[in-house]
Amino acid sequence: MNNILVVNINWLGDAVFSIPVFKALKHNFPKSRVSCLCVPRVKKVLEFCPLIDDIIVYDEKGKHRWPWSKWSLIQNLRRQAFDVAFLLHRSATRAWLVYLAGISHRVGYSKNKHLLTHPVAFNDIGLHRLDVYLKVLEDYGLEVKDRVCELNFNLKDAESLDVLLRAKGIEPEEKIVVLHAGGNWELKRWPPFHFVRLIEGIYEMFKIKVVLSGSHSDVEYCQSLNQQAHNQAIMVAGETTLGQSLALYHRAEVMVSSDSGPLHLAHSVGANVIGIYGPTRPGITGPRGTGKAKILFKDVGCNKAPCYHLGCLSNICMQTVSVNDVLEAIQTFLR
Repeated sequence: MNNILVVNINWLGDAVFSIPVFKALKHNFPKSRVSCLCVPRVKKVLEFCPLIDDIIVYDEKGKHRWPWSKWSLIQNLRRQAFDVAFLLHRSATRAWLVYLAGISHRVGYSKNKHLLTHPVAFNDIGLHRLDVYLKVLEDYGLEVKDRVCELNFNLKDAESLDVLLRAKGIEPEEKIVVLHAGGNWELKRWPPFHFVRLIEGIYEMFKIKVVLSGSHSDVEYCQSLNQQAHNQAIMVAGETTLGQSLALYHRAEVMVSSDSGPLHLAHSVGANVIGIYGPTRPGITGPRGTGKAKILFKDVGCNKAPCYHLGCLSNICMQTVSVNDVLEAIQTFLR
């Protein structure tokens, strides 16, 4: 197998969990060229994985929304003459893409199994997402030796981050704790008043600077938290590139977040992380990177996990993790 295509998953955290797939492919086929088909939202993440030789964007809600644009993508895949495609995504549309592209070996998950030459039975009960994706390779007979998620950031990102932080009063030798308060759905967010008390507690107990990170969509939320905490934290939300964010997480003594893409990004660059879990389960979406991890999770008796009960009014699973729980966890990293 000299020319391999991986059809990847759609979400940031899951894209991080797919990194061992590329490790395994390079282990089994050291001289192969490995390409990845992915949606735009995860492209920038995968660019920090040196094991991927080429990234092909499938913009299903934009550029490739129409049949004729999908056909153009199919022709592009056909020209590249892939020997095999591994589908981590169960999408029927993606199975049609690789089928019509004439890729002779099509391995993986799909709701349209007849489009695959080697369909893999999908079963994610009790399995970590990472193991679900690696199962595609294992069922095909490939050896998996490394199940650790690793991403790289470059020196320029670290240097430009230092410039940004120095302008905000943080010198390169100073210790920092990074908080990511955002989340892609409300149920997974730790209550905002907990974050406010956490900011105040970190300054009071440890006399260490707190940095609030996040994307452009998190800016207003982080500003509100910081105002309630008397502006004790330092805001970088919406001001960093992805590479600078990776450098920020790596530099921190510890990064605190709910189950989110940034939590997994941080762990993948060797950062120490504290993950606050509630509606999701650590055994399914827990950090699998190279740093140390402390998971805070309290079973409140809900029967279904992960929980998608978006109308839940109490969000008790997240509220049960206290500020003191997080402060005690931070202390273990600061000793």
